[in-house]
Amino acid sequence: MTSTSTPTAAIPTPSLATFRRIVVKVGSSLLVDQTKGELKRAWLEALADDLASLHAAGKDVLVVSSGSIALGRTVLKLPRGPLKLADSQAAAAVGQIALARSWSEVLGARGITAGQILVTLNDTEERQRYLNARETIGRLLDMRAVPVINENDTVATSEIRYGDNDRLAARVATMASADCLILLSDVDGLYTAPPHLDPKAELVQVVPRVTFEIESMAGGAASEFSRGGMQTKIEAAKIATTGGTHMVIADGRVEHPVQRVADGGRCTWFLTPSNPVTARKKWIAGSLEARGTIHVDDGAAKALMGGASLLPAGVTRVEGAFARGDCVVLRSAGGAEIGRGLVAYDAGEAAQLIGINTREIEAILGMPGQAWLVHRDDMVLAGE
Repeated sequence: MTSTSTPTAAIPTPSLATFRRIVVKVGSSLLVDQTKGELKRAWLEALADDLASLHAAGKDVLVVSSGSIALGRTVLKLPRGPLKLADSQAAAAVGQIALARSWSEVLGARGITAGQILVTLNDTEERQRYLNARETIGRLLDMRAVPVINENDTVATSEIRYGDNDRLAARVATMASADCLILLSDVDGLYTAPPHLDPKAELVQVVPRVTFEIESMAGGAASEFSRGGMQTKIEAAKIATTGGTHMVIADGRVEHPVQRVADGGRCTWFLTPSNPVTARKKWIAGSLEARGTIHVDDGAAKALMGGASLLPAGVTRVEGAFARGDCVVLRSAGGAEIGRGLVAYDAGEAAQLIGINTREIEAILGMPGQAWLVHRDDMVLAGE
């Protein structure tokens, strides 16, 4: 890959081929012609080719797509410039139909099923909604579909919205345990100064860690169709890298922008010292207050230490008033703390499942449920 003269140029950059789960964020200014207010169909077809290549290589692919308001305002013949909240919501309601149809068509033409998910800020901040969204995303990926995610602008108010899809994409990436987030932008990366203001500005090829110096390089939004700018991308980088996700800012104005990243084109990589699973375990171990305790027998304790999830059959006692998604302490028959994890059932439900076989869960609860009380990916053992 071509080096720049920046101090970070000697740091190796990741290869897109090494990632397992990739989120691609597409902004309105890339997807929608700013003069006509129409979808850039040829560009979208080229991007869909890139996504199909990743998908064919066995990667999990997610898309965070803006564009509903930009498309809807044209249909409704709303004036250019900032819109009132009610007009934005109306435009989103109309535009979201066209946006979802377009993604479904271009991915479907390549043999890929698209699934639409609309979220608000609360869906990624409140535990129950977060878990529901995470499970939906996970199930779609299990079935080899591509989730297409957007902020639900039809119901979001200024108080409960992200306001830009850069940070939303970062939240989605960490929620989905993605190891790479690609932000397609109207610039090819982070520069030492806004390039349109300073002709001497240089591309920063690699950012090992987001520092105050890095944050000071950011400018403002460049387009009336865009609510984001470099500042929101830096914020997204902090969210993503803290969650164990590498992030890259790349030029989306070219055809086949993701393939360009794969081929080593100009871009800025933000590196994480962790990975999604490790970052999640650190969060569970150090950031969450335990709401209850689950006691297990010797067989279950041995299985957990060997890397297994906690199944109901190994549970001997449940304590506390925890809810699904809360952190609980796992204790051995002797009372020693084995670890901590996020529980898949409320306390009342967990109590009904003590010692039973997983095949009995539906009969006992009256509905299908998870086979485990605590999944291995949501658990950190003592000493890890």
